[in-house]
Amino acid sequence: MRRTWIGRRWGLGVCVALALVAGLALAVDGDVAGAGASTVEAVTATAGASALDEGVSLREGMDRIAQTTGLAAFLDGQWGAAIMLGIGLLLLYLGVGKDFEPLLLVPIGFGCLLVNAPFAGMASEHGLLGIIYNAGIENDLLPLLIFMGIGAMSDFSPLLGSPRVVLLGAAAQFGVFGTLLGVVALNNLPGFDFSLKEASAIAIIGAADGPTSIVVGRRFAPDMMGSIAVAAYSYMALVPLIQPPIMRLLTTPRERLIRMGQEREVTRLERLLFPILILLVCIVFLPAAVPLMGSLALGNFIRECGAVERLSNAMQNEIMNVATILLGLGVGMQLEATKFLRPATLGIIGIGLMAFALGTAGGVIFAKVMNWISPRNPINPLIGSAGVSAFPMAARVSTRLALEYDPQNVLLMHAMGANVAGQIGSIVAGGVILALFS
Repeated sequence: MRRTWIGRRWGLGVCVALALVAGLALAVDGDVAGAGASTVEAVTATAGASALDEGVSLREGMDRIAQTTGLAAFLDGQWGAAIMLGIGLLLLYLGVGKDFEPLLLVPIGFGCLLVNAPFAGMASEHGLLGIIYNAGIENDLLPLLIFMGIGAMSDFSPLLGSPRVVLLGAAAQFGVFGTLLGVVALNNLPGFDFSLKEASAIAIIGAADGPTSIVVGRRFAPDMMGSIAVAAYSYMALVPLIQPPIMRLLTTPRERLIRMGQEREVTRLERLLFPILILLVCIVFLPAAVPLMGSLALGNFIRECGAVERLSNAMQNEIMNVATILLGLGVGMQLEATKFLRPATLGIIGIGLMAFALGTAGGVIFAKVMNWISPRNPINPLIGSAGVSAFPMAARVSTRLALEYDPQNVLLMHAMGANVAGQIGSIVAGGVILALFS
């Protein structure tokens, strides 16, 4: 009985399929009314016909479908999109396979894949990536939300307990202003013609601060913002590969074994007043940096006051996670082949690497200078590399390298102090650039 029912069901399905095919054939041949007319309208609308009553043969329909495939686009000259798909897959591999900051590289990689899909319109005004960019990056909303989350996750106690490490965060900004001169010099080479504002936007990569790079790049070099943001986030993710060779090159085995004393205990009142103090100083002396510094201070104050724990938890978790996903997709949108595959991009990526290396070297070298000035209370130069704003990866790398030479020498808290100082320093550097050229 069951087999008979199944046989009837299959027979009914075959009959319906034959009826649909016959109806489509009649619609293509014309002289069809009623239901056949609606079928013709559907076919012509899908194929992009200008008139609803225009007939389309089956062969023409198949040709039009073939012309709108990604393969046809790649073969028709859009080879750049195929290359960018490979770059998107590489970013995913580095994030997942190599564990290089997957929170950043996974959404950026997917954004790269989506924006380079031919005919998908993901970056259009009504496309997913276009909506994210216009609603969250064009107005700086997502970078500021990221800074709120960073502030809520940051503990400034190591910085307050050892205020001298703030100098390391300042010294690491040498990468920004040193690179600015390098970008200007690059204009002497054929194929490069950066304005001073564009040079400043590229130089901010040296701060290793993604949100600041986006804010400055969007204002001064919107056409290059994708390359700038990708370079900044990529070098942040590649801190474990880039920094250790520079740290080993600039330090001696004896310097790597330096042990630092325990920091003084920081009171709750100090932690509570610090974010308000840095915001007031910024308001008085550098208003251009208030949006970034204010977001950081707000997140940290909410963390330290203890009166709104729910808001602090939300900033550290839900808000931070959502903002990271959307910001990553928005940055990935800027990896469109027509914007990314050009000589200037290679220059930006190379200059960004130089900027990051200079920032790392600046922090390490200045720590050595401080030891020369005050030898009685030495600083392990390895924590100088944490003066860049790759929070908190740079602090972890400094600590890990020190443990390789002395398993008992834990520098995490000292490195975190330099790292949060670098976070503040990157905001100041971005504010100075905005104030100079806005």
